[in-house]
Amino acid sequence: MSTSDNAGRHRRGLGTSGTPGSGRGFEHAALFYDDEAQFVTGVVDHVREGLEVEDAVVIALPGEHLGPLRDALGGDAGAVVLQDVRRLGPNPARLVPALHRFMDEHPDRRVRAVGGGLWPDRPAEERAAYLQHDALTNVAFADRPVTMLCPYDTRSLDPDVLADVRAAHPLLVEGGAPVTNVTYADPAKLAETVLGPLPEPPDLGETLVYTAPHGPRAVRRAVADHAAGAGLSADRVADLCLAVHEVAVNTIVHTEGPGILSLWHTDDRVVAEIQDSGHVADPLAGRHPPEDADGRGYGLFLTHRLCDLVRLHSSEDGGTTVRMTMYLDGRPR
Repeated sequence: MSTSDNAGRHRRGLGTSGTPGSGRGFEHAALFYDDEAQFVTGVVDHVREGLEVEDAVVIALPGEHLGPLRDALGGDAGAVVLQDVRRLGPNPARLVPALHRFMDEHPDRRVRAVGGGLWPDRPAEERAAYLQHDALTNVAFADRPVTMLCPYDTRSLDPDVLADVRAAHPLLVEGGAPVTNVTYADPAKLAETVLGPLPEPPDLGETLVYTAPHGPRAVRRAVADHAAGAGLSADRVADLCLAVHEVAVNTIVHTEGPGILSLWHTDDRVVAEIQDSGHVADPLAGRHPPEDADGRGYGLFLTHRLCDLVRLHSSEDGGTTVRMTMYLDGRPR
């Protein structure tokens, strides 16, 4: 894919050496490819540039890509952490704290990452959540010593998706070198755009209006009964109850109430949704690693950790909707 018509040369290559104290912040580039050789060459070059300057390197991609990369890296593969991004779970909001953990494990080194989570058969709502994540990494790591490459297969993604991907990356890789992307968009605004307003809940479910002081307890009972009746396993019912309880408590603590719980299920999932009049101003809410369990934001962080997918939409005039999904097949979380 050619990008020469909307990009200019960047002054600094992704391979430039750097340490956490060198003043270099986040570098985030997209690599568009249309054959496997381009993919392998682009990723391996990126990784080896990092190893040459002693960066800590992690690759998180769908499992089918890891074998060819391991083979191409040869002896260098032992110096790289390779992770199947599917094993990190279907909720892309977990990827920011996962990278924070990797950074904490290498406090004296710059981190070099390869990440990608848009495989062809990924459900549409997960794709939207991943695009939101991709945009928000620019906010989450703005001043952090991280160099990230995101490879995208142009053969398997729709033009609209590719346009959003392009807008999420301040750098594009062309001919093995990074160039400045002049179509890069404001990341917080892009994250809101790609997610969009959530579709209305179906009529086949049930609703509960709750207020203080006993609302969260009633919410937990309703979620437990509905999820168990839908066939969700007992341990995952408990996880969903805790997640929804945390969001319901936020309604009580941060708004004048009431909140509305909606519950429904299909043949492959159980969904619980909380609506209230509050406004979540922080686009990274729930993605920050909390300093302690009593800190502000811990409830949403825990909700992301417990649920297979969490989609949050919030505005000053429209309130907040948090939609929490649990898959009945218990796929990796």
